[in-house]
Amino acid sequence: MPPLPERNVMRRWWRFAAMTALCALAATGLHVPAASAAPAVNYTNPLVNQRADAQIYKHTDGYYYFTATVPEYDRIILRRATTLQGLSSAPETVIWRKHSSGIMGAHIWAPEIHFIDGKWYVYFAAGATNDVWAIRMYVLEGTGANPLTASWAEKGQIRTPWETFSLDASTFVAGGVRYLTWAQAEPGIATNTNLYIARLANPWTITGATTRLTIPTLAWETRGYKVAEGPTVIQRNGKLFMTYSASATDANYCLGMLTATAGSNLLSASSWTKSANPVFASNSATGQWGPGHNSFTVSEDGASDILVYHDRNYRDISGDPLNDPNRRTRLQKLYWNADGTPNFGIPIPDGAHPVRLKSYNFPDRFVRHWEYRARIDTNVTNLADSQFRIVAGLNGGGTVSLESTNFPGYYLRQRTNGEAWVDRNDGSAAFRADASFFQRAGLASSSAVSFESSANAGRYLRHSNYLLYVQTATDTVGRADATFVLE
Repeated sequence: MPPLPERNVMRRWWRFAAMTALCALAATGLHVPAASAAPAVNYTNPLVNQRADAQIYKHTDGYYYFTATVPEYDRIILRRATTLQGLSSAPETVIWRKHSSGIMGAHIWAPEIHFIDGKWYVYFAAGATNDVWAIRMYVLEGTGANPLTASWAEKGQIRTPWETFSLDASTFVAGGVRYLTWAQAEPGIATNTNLYIARLANPWTITGATTRLTIPTLAWETRGYKVAEGPTVIQRNGKLFMTYSASATDANYCLGMLTATAGSNLLSASSWTKSANPVFASNSATGQWGPGHNSFTVSEDGASDILVYHDRNYRDISGDPLNDPNRRTRLQKLYWNADGTPNFGIPIPDGAHPVRLKSYNFPDRFVRHWEYRARIDTNVTNLADSQFRIVAGLNGGGTVSLESTNFPGYYLRQRTNGEAWVDRNDGSAAFRADASFFQRAGLASSSAVSFESSANAGRYLRHSNYLLYVQTATDTVGRADATFVLE
């Protein structure tokens, strides 16, 4: 971690000025609003076991629709629920099975469901019974309001310029134009798959030029195999972000990203810039390996973007990773940096989804640890430093504890001098007490939260000079310092 930055006189002056203004507002009886924030999400991972290449589509009927690769590679399934967590236990419907012979007879992979011009479409990849590696892209068309009970018809293969290994078709609309993006092996290029884009004349037919967007050349794209696959697009802040999966489907699997400006020529490879490093990768601390083949959806309230992906909870695999059935579908909130770019963070631990604690009175600052000292900072691009799981309190009695996301087993606690640190649980009764809090309605706003020490009644987690302490909070400034918005 970087060294603790110096706090200079100017920062102290700005804090004094801000507090003076806050007190002045309070004196007039005006409410000091909490910063606007995308509310915290409440999901538990994994969402669905033994389901890979997952995609979740939120439709206008209020349902989320889930589809994914099954480990038998023999069918296409759908689930639906009104909540994302509800997909975990939703019944599963088989809408199509592989052919008994010929094309579409093997390796049924990576389905995606979309609603286009009043009908449902499922894109998927399949091999043939006489050549399971003759993977091509195909489309199903569904008629009916509910895709689980719709009538499905095969629309055939998506034809591309080459009759070669191709998969992972996905579609999006930008500037009123519908595009298809996919992965394919191009003759004359010594890679397994590259990424391509073209316009669609209809949901199963490309038209006009096909553009190769990227070739896997970087070290993190070529571990085990030279792979760029599973493209999908999210559009925000005047940009298009295309994530894709790279390298072998074991612990080396990871997400890369291409970025283009809205309104640019998306059929020109020069409009897209590749990130130099993966944006999402295995993490040994959280026990998550090979995260990849993602999609995007939104939270139930529409306020948060949600990353959907698969991974495994172990690193070492016996034999071919494709024969290992234990890729699991997972969810986590996608955050956005101050510059408008997505921040994926790290694959969070299994269990409850973490939150961020946004300062109530300094709404551009978040609680984070820096060399294990707890503080509030702006622009925390190392996202996991500012993510904590609110778990059952180590001291019991209705308390909660705040567990570090990137250092599982470390908790936000008060030391004997009242300073707040992120420390490893040593199992002692003193630690359990110092790391346990009562979650209260916010002292400065009931829509926010405050954390009262279980070891020292009347003392709250609060910031002072941007550092966190467990102290009393009896005046207006103190109550604001001890109030946080969960994001």
